[in-house]
Amino acid sequence: MTTVVVVKKAGQIAIAADTLVTFGDTMLSKRYEDNAKIFRVETDEGPSYVGMAGTVAHFPVLRKAMGLMPREILHLNSKDEVFDTFTKLHPYLKDNFFLQTKEEDSDPYESSQFSVVIANATGIYGLYSYREVFEFKEFWGIGSGRSFALGAMHSIYNKAKTAREVAEAGITAGCEFDRNSALPFDLFTLRTKEAK
Repeated sequence: MTTVVVVKKAGQIAIAADTLVTFGDTMLSKRYEDNAKIFRVETDEGPSYVGMAGTVAHFPVLRKAMGLMPREILHLNSKDEVFDTFTKLHPYLKDNFFLQTKEEDSDPYESSQFSVVIANATGIYGLYSYREVFEFKEFWGIGSGRSFALGAMHSIYNKAKTAREVAEAGITAGCEFDRNSALPFDLFTLRTKEAK
């Protein structure tokens, strides 16, 4: 599992993720593998950072699939744009990367099987298995360490001066208390559209 956090504060956006990968009882730290859980996507509107939680197989698939999408249909600057982009991406993942969409027979929609957070100059967004999209006003976290991260970010948000400071507190707490998350972490920041 993992810990990934996104934060918006004082004209700054931050996204951070731990770097540990686990295979059952086996841990693969950044020392042995570049376990990047955040990747950058270039769109016509500027860069977005995408962080993921879930099976390790999702990371190269989503990075590759989004990299192959034509830029004219790759938009991530609102809830509707994130929804539209991932709805267009879903059949491509099924046809070209053999995405298994079954979770349970009673599910209302096919599942994309992943949890994603997106950070760009327009805000911070979350996307879940059935393409549910959320736009978070302050901060959020995904992965097995999210509860620890959310608690830490909640406790510091009003005192912190920057989004980076809040993200560091969240990711550090996730890595400290979640057995499936570990330091070092990767962290990226950018300015909000209003601050530019």
